[in-house]
Amino acid sequence: MDPFGSYKFAISARATNNQIRKKSQDGGIVSAAYIHGLESGLLDGVIVADKGEDFCAIPKVATTVDEVLSAAGTKYTTSPNLSVLKSAVREYGCDKVGFVGTPCQVQSIRKMLKYPVGYRHVPDKIALIMGIFCMENFPYNGLKTIIEEHCGIKMEDVAKTDIGKGKFWVYSKWGDVKTIKLKDTHPYEQHSCHVCMDYTAELADISTGSVGSPDGWSTIFIRTAKGEAFYKAMEEAGVIEIKNIDDVKPGLGLVEKLANSKKDNNGKERAHRKEIGLPLPY
Repeated sequence: MDPFGSYKFAISARATNNQIRKKSQDGGIVSAAYIHGLESGLLDGVIVADKGEDFCAIPKVATTVDEVLSAAGTKYTTSPNLSVLKSAVREYGCDKVGFVGTPCQVQSIRKMLKYPVGYRHVPDKIALIMGIFCMENFPYNGLKTIIEEHCGIKMEDVAKTDIGKGKFWVYSKWGDVKTIKLKDTHPYEQHSCHVCMDYTAELADISTGSVGSPDGWSTIFIRTAKGEAFYKAMEEAGVIEIKNIDDVKPGLGLVEKLANSKKDNNGKERAHRKEIGLPLPY
């Protein structure tokens, strides 16, 4: 079983725009792609996970650069991005929609494209599907427990969260930085994450994440012809800076290790549940 799924090639990259990199996560690839799409006309609306009250994640249809930048950054909690897909088409009148989501959300949108029950007039409006690497996610109350009880920062004071170097990081609006060991966050994870076997969003047009690339850069898998065409347009426009993935550390070896770990461990959990007659959690 290929740990990464089907893909054409992989690279390490980051946005060339300093403002995008400052506001975004890692290399700012999703924000750079969205902004380039809106400015070039390749996209006319994009679905983002915006920041709501008390740092909750709220799905939103963004049609301007400012809206994309305002929503930049990973939230590490569930955001029902699919719920605003029909609004993007019916209410905003978008014909070329960009979508980004976790691997499970990418799987859902692919199923919707194949069997569009309840989504008439939507499938042909999806212009780009981007996926983000994901080992596990947190329901909002779980995230709140991690941030408030373990890190001592109120949700309304959170500016940014991150995962790296084996820790969950919380940055406050006042400059405080608190961490908790990643292993100590496991009890607060979404239960359905424990049966998901997709780490790198294998069904996306383009998937990306920080693992495998140096700090401030992102690893990218170009998976489909549509994804390749969009990537080439970004490259030609100079909106991303690129490095050969074989020339960076830690490289794809670490991505492969995590992808295989998720497939192996969660595959065993699925088999165990089947053996004892338990349904998969959703």
